[in-house]
Amino acid sequence: MHGGGPVNTAHVRSAERALSAGTWLIVGGAMLYSILTVTPLAAAHTPDEWAWTAPILPLVVDAAVVIVVRLDAVLARLGGHGGRWPVALRWMTGAMTLALNIADSALKKDLVGVAVHAVAPLLLIVTAETGLAYRRAIASAVTALEERQRAERERAEEARREREEAARRQAREEREHAAALAREQREHEARLAREQAEREERRWREEREQQAAREQAEREARERHERERKQRERERERAEREAAERREQERREREERERRERQAREERAERERAALLERGPAAGKLPEDEARAIVAAAFGAGLPVRAAAELCGWSVGWVSARYAEHRDPAAHSAELAIASG
Repeated sequence: MHGGGPVNTAHVRSAERALSAGTWLIVGGAMLYSILTVTPLAAAHTPDEWAWTAPILPLVVDAAVVIVVRLDAVLARLGGHGGRWPVALRWMTGAMTLALNIADSALKKDLVGVAVHAVAPLLLIVTAETGLAYRRAIASAVTALEERQRAERERAEEARREREEAARRQAREEREHAAALAREQREHEARLAREQAEREERRWREEREQQAAREQAEREARERHERERKQRERERERAEREAAERREQERREREERERRERQAREERAERERAALLERGPAAGKLPEDEARAIVAAAFGAGLPVRAAAELCGWSVGWVSARYAEHRDPAAHSAELAIASG
């Protein structure tokens, strides 16, 4: 149907042009023939001074024919109908043209002339009616064709709308499907995120519990170490105190022992000094060791140098030197170091 529409329209337009050209050709020829035929008749029956008006009558009649043909063509194209008056005008002009064309031959009783002059008017009348019928048929065909084309366009438009609607529906379904997939993806990602967050929370809680347990263990270990340290410090302090007490006890015992030993030595030295001093003056010069012992006893007893010299038999100068040694042992040691050096 879509391929035949333009061809049918072209055929219709070609037929209308052929009909219009043929109709106007027949009308023009009939008008010319009518003017040539009717003018002598009108001039013969018109006063001589008005003979020049003879062509007006066929022109007026033919003008009516032209108006009828033209208006009928327009109305037929538009699909309208003028009513009874256009029909009456068409038949009246046709009858007048026929009567005027055959009147001269009829008055002369020329049947051949009547037949000859009736051809053009009859052809004009029949052509006008036939052209009107053709135009109405063509108008109906054009209307039907346009209706078919409009129906085809409407069907095509409906099909296009249906395709568009199907495409929109498919697009909507695809969008809804995509939205559903996106929603499922978001829900899946949200679920994964929640699970990840829960795992992170559980891991963080476990780490916090482990950290708390480690801190508790470290705190307990610190407290235990602190208790042990304090215990060790107390034990060390007690041990140090006991050691200090033992050392003090040992020191006191040692001092007491040293004191007793010193006292014993002093008593022994006192007895030895007393024994040395009780010996009396020496008969001669005693050995140096014995003389030194006597000098030391005399120094300790506070005897004078001369008495000590009498007891050991050595000279007063030697005894004075020994007394000096006992008074300043450091100077004596220095003199010995210098002498040995």
